[in-house]
Amino acid sequence: MKTAPPDGERNLIRRYLLWCYKTTQEELDRIDRKFTQLKVDRLVLKELLKRKAPPPAGTDNSACEKFIEEFKEYILKKEKDAHAAKFADDRKKIPRPRYVYLKNRVLSLEKTIVAVLGTKEFKKIVSLYEAEMTRRILEAREHT
Repeated sequence: MKTAPPDGERNLIRRYLLWCYKTTQEELDRIDRKFTQLKVDRLVLKELLKRKAPPPAGTDNSACEKFIEEFKEYILKKEKDAHAAKFADDRKKIPRPRYVYLKNRVLSLEKTIVAVLGTKEFKKIVSLYEAEMTRRILEAREHT
């Protein structure tokens, strides 16, 4: 029968697994979030293009159109960068080895956390990660 590690050791193991999960998920998120952001950006652009009503009096419509064109360029650049980060080929079929490693590492860490600490603790770690990422967004002082 397997015995649980002493509390001090369990705490060290928990903190290490939390750190491993956070750093690995963060790196994977830096790649994957570009794709989810693109989905949202395209929806926002679609809504912007629907709102081509006459501008309020005194507003330069060509200046407004310029912002929309800049947003389109931003989306195209983000898409190019996202594909370059995730895929090793131009047809976007072969993922980069680093991306595959990160996906597999996250899955391995998740299974390890459940095996060592249990499902309840795994859910708590995921919740802590999401709370930290949300906190960073809300506390950010400038757009990066």
